[in-house]
Amino acid sequence: MSLRTRRELFSDVGRGMLAAGLGASLAADLGFGSAWADDEPNRLTFGTLDPLVDLIRTTAPDKIIAVAVEKLRTGTELKELVAAAALANARAFGGEDYVGFHTLMALAPAYQMSLAEPNAALKPLAVLKVLHRNATRLKEVGPERETLKPVSAAKLASDSRGGEQLRAAARKADADAAEATFAAIAGAGKPVDALNELLIAVDDATEVHRVVLVSRAWDLLRFVGRARAHTMLRQSVRYCVNIEKNPNQAKYNAGVRELMPKLLDAHKLLAPFAREVRKADDAWVRKFADDVFAATADRAAEMVAAALAEGFAAEDIGAALSIGANELVLRDAGRPKAWAQPNKPEGSVHGDSTGVHCCDTVHAWRMLARAGDRRTQVTSLILAGYQVARDRAGRAEFAKWEPYPRAEHAKGVMSVAPDALLKELDGAIRERDQARAAALTARIGAEVPARAEEVFALLRGYAISEDGALHAEKYFATASDEYATARPAFRWRQLVALARVTASAHGYPAPGHKDARAALKG
Repeated sequence: MSLRTRRELFSDVGRGMLAAGLGASLAADLGFGSAWADDEPNRLTFGTLDPLVDLIRTTAPDKIIAVAVEKLRTGTELKELVAAAALANARAFGGEDYVGFHTLMALAPAYQMSLAEPNAALKPLAVLKVLHRNATRLKEVGPERETLKPVSAAKLASDSRGGEQLRAAARKADADAAEATFAAIAGAGKPVDALNELLIAVDDATEVHRVVLVSRAWDLLRFVGRARAHTMLRQSVRYCVNIEKNPNQAKYNAGVRELMPKLLDAHKLLAPFAREVRKADDAWVRKFADDVFAATADRAAEMVAAALAEGFAAEDIGAALSIGANELVLRDAGRPKAWAQPNKPEGSVHGDSTGVHCCDTVHAWRMLARAGDRRTQVTSLILAGYQVARDRAGRAEFAKWEPYPRAEHAKGVMSVAPDALLKELDGAIRERDQARAAALTARIGAEVPARAEEVFALLRGYAISEDGALHAEKYFATASDEYATARPAFRWRQLVALARVTASAHGYPAPGHKDARAALKG
């Protein structure tokens, strides 16, 4: 029997004392589950996942693929690699690094893409691509970067909701107070309770990273475990605090902050709701989408609030908002020359385009509406409507541009034989021909919709092989999810938009992809 080291002894003693005082799950999630009492009192640790987290944190980009493949071959599950990468990312960046949180948001979508890969040998490929991106950014910021530290919980006031206290601290840009407040919230109930309270602060504004970060962090709980809810969700606390440090952002969001409580009160949306849910037909969904798209942001929010008050199903309202966001991808004339960047040229619609950002945002709001309580549901949908209208108004031309595929695009593919449509689509993507890719995809949907799985498989391959300007995995997940839940009359527009974005993004190979394919086949 081997002697226990002093470090091991303190680890067990500290773990037991904290578990007794705080509860095992909260003690672990606040970072004390395996902290050494004398050696590392200020480091967030993750129990049995620590060795894998530290391996991912310290492995160089040119080594990470080989190391990850070896771990997979010796019994580590792909889901464990995703969990460890998420925790390493969260500890290092804490929602405060642009590339860092985009990488975090790509992890769960990459795993979903891996599950859909029919070639067993290549299943890990999508995740390996994101692990390489993660390792690259971790190396760039250096090993000393650890944004998330163990945090002590504050004592919540008894005269207001915890989420309202969190929002007040965030508005003051007081990171310490906000962190301590959220730690108390997270320790007081179930993870979903913490989510609902957090969203009182998050729904203080509409902005893509603000909402997608919390949605993807929530999704990652199926990898890291619900006991890590605090670690994953507190990234959004820090994000919200940092936004408040920018006076322009606070001014930009002032209108919706004033509008939201008025809408909730005027339509009595938080009162007990006993009315029978009204199911909408396709015509209502289409008209509602068009009306929101054409409205001002304030009017769109009012329309959503009124529809909720009238008893229309949240899923039907959300379906309409998804169509409105999708319309921005289909109508976009492309990136202006003045906005061009090395991997996002003039005319492109991938990356942080208005349409992709809006689709990702609305999808995130819909996911949160499904996950949370009544307040989370109604505020999320109201903000989704507000976002669609505000984003459309951001470029007045959206109201005038005709959506893809336009008549001339559709006419240009009519001579293609039905059995050659998929091959032609592949060629259009490789040629970066957005119009032809959209038209071919629309024709497949009209003539052979049963081939949807083949189209997704083709587009998935490019979402993995191409860099995508940080958005490929996230937007692929958005389009896939929205397709899966959409009404038959509207679902193919998601594939048309995805094909267009895929064609736009082609030609910029993802770092690490070639090496990952070689390693998996080796």
